[in-house]
Amino acid sequence: MGVEYGPLLVFFAVNFLFPASLAMQIVASGTGFLSDLDRAGALVIAKVIVATTAFVIATVIAMVVSKSRLGTISPMLWISGGFVVVFGGLTVWFHDPKFIQMKPSFVYGMFAAVLAFGLITGRPLLQGLLGTAYPGLDADGWRKLTRNWALFFVGMAALNEAVWRNTNWDFWVGFKLWGAIPLTLLFAFANIPMLLRHGLNTEDPQAGIPPE
Repeated sequence: MGVEYGPLLVFFAVNFLFPASLAMQIVASGTGFLSDLDRAGALVIAKVIVATTAFVIATVIAMVVSKSRLGTISPMLWISGGFVVVFGGLTVWFHDPKFIQMKPSFVYGMFAAVLAFGLITGRPLLQGLLGTAYPGLDADGWRKLTRNWALFFVGMAALNEAVWRNTNWDFWVGFKLWGAIPLTLLFAFANIPMLLRHGLNTEDPQAGIPPE
C-alpha cells in the first residue's frame, strides 16, 4: 500500500505544510502569470502547482520503486500513475486545478468500466489482478466482488465530482486523504464476510485494495 498511497501522502503534506509564500516565489521565478492574480488567488494557484508537481514526481518514483523492488508495476498502478502524470501535467501547464481534481473521477470511471466489461463478457478480470490477494475464493465470489467494486467505483467517481465542484481546493485535498482512502478501506473490509462465505482462505491473507 505504501507504493500506491505514498504519493498521495506527499501531495497532502506539500499542500498543507509547504510555505505558501515560498511556493509563490518558486512559481513566480518560472512564470509571470501570478502577477495577473490577486494575492489570495496567487497563493492558491502557487500551492496547486507546487503540490501537483510533487504528486507527479512522487508517483513516478513510486512506479520506479515498484518495478525495482517487486519486479513489476501492477496494471492498476500503471493506470492511476499514468492519469496522475497526464492530468497533473495539464494542471501545471494551464495553471488550473480542475485537471488534477477530475483525475480520480476518470480513474474510478475506467476501473468501473473495465470491471463491468469483465462481468458482461464473463471474463474474471479482477481475479487476474488480485488473485493472490484472495486465495480460495470461488467463481461466484469473484463475480460478486467484481460487481461490488464496479459499483463502488461508480459511487466514488460521483462523490469526487460532487466534492471538487462544490468545495475549495484544500477541502478536496483533505478529502482525498481523510475521505477517499478510509472509504476504500472500509469498503474492502465490508466485503470480507461475503468473501468468507465463498471460500476465502484467511490463513495467508494479502491486501487486495485497488489504488486510487
